Amino acid sequence: MSTEMSTATTLRPMGALDGWAGRFAELPDSVALLAEPFHAMVDVRTPDPAALEELVGARLPGPNAWSGGERVTAIWLGPDEWLLTSPFLAPAELEAAVRTAGATGVDVSAQRTTIRLRGAHARDVLETGCAIDLHPRAFGAGSAAVTLLGRAGVVLLGLGPADHRILVRSSFATYLAEWLLDAASEFR
Repeated sequence: MSTEMSTATTLRPMGALDGWAGRFAELPDSVALLAEPFHAMVDVRTPDPAALEELVGARLPGPNAWSGGERVTAIWLGPDEWLLTSPFLAPAELEAAVRTAGATGVDVSAQRTTIRLRGAHARDVLETGCAIDLHPRAFGAGSAAVTLLGRAGVVLLGLGPADHRILVRSSFATYLAEWLLDAASEFR
């Protein structure tokens, strides 16, 4: 039993797109895709957002926005609901910190995987399959939306004018990766 336990603690979490780096590397610099490392994700409900400010390192965002400090990002999902993510904390650590702050938290880390899309044509790629206005004046750094991309439900974060983070359900990750590669093919 102790051998099983020690093996389990040394395994690193795998993402749904591990192994896709070679296909993503075929794209030009004007459209760069990256399957980001595993992120802990905790869905949080709280009537008192200020209670989580110390954990996040910033004020919790309002509608259609995200905020974050050095280790944790908070994404607004609804009137009293946020998704907290962190590549630095284990899911159990993040969930425990949420509960210590007096909020309700559920570990949803295995639910989504994270894709980074950046480059001069990143917005063009997104606009081929996303109905929201992605112009930087409408969807700039700090913006967030729960929307469809292709036919996959995603959480889309604006990191900068040519830089986006896409959180997609793990079961749709390969579909979305194929879709993004196809949408980016005109920029090769």
